Amino acid sequence: MPGKVKLSDVIEALESAGDEQQSYLDDRSGEVILVTQEFANAAEEDEGFSNAPDWQQEAIQEAKKVQEEEEHFLALPGQFEIHEWEVMEQFCQSLADGRPRDVLLEAIHGRRTFRRFKDAARRLGVLDQQYVFRDKEIRQIAIDWLEENGIQYEE
Repeated sequence: MPGKVKLSDVIEALESAGDEQQSYLDDRSGEVILVTQEFANAAEEDEGFSNAPDWQQEAIQEAKKVQEEEEHFLALPGQFEIHEWEVMEQFCQSLADGRPRDVLLEAIHGRRTFRRFKDAARRLGVLDQQYVFRDKEIRQIAIDWLEENGIQYEE
């Protein structure tokens, strides 16, 4: 493993986690690499997108590197390991008993959970509090993952 990995790079990758992309940590350089499904497919099919802009060519080459040297790349937690819904529920539980807590707990159930939660948090004036809470949770997930994998990091 390289020197220390930047905690902020891992946090940034976790914050952008989605179902169409995966972030990896290169165990040689400590670099975090984001690979979208589109570029992973292009690399797998060896489609170089010859007419594509340079940045797309580079992204495909990075995806190919991850595929060919997979033993050197650790997959970072994805959106399903982060459990965004649980983070919202924990935030609700962290609030004092009362109307905001009850309204937000109701908002996280049913359809369009994330939109309803965000709208309710905004109306109740606790959206900024929720962002701070979420940032702390994501940071802790990043630290836990780094420590579980024996990776040294710097703030």
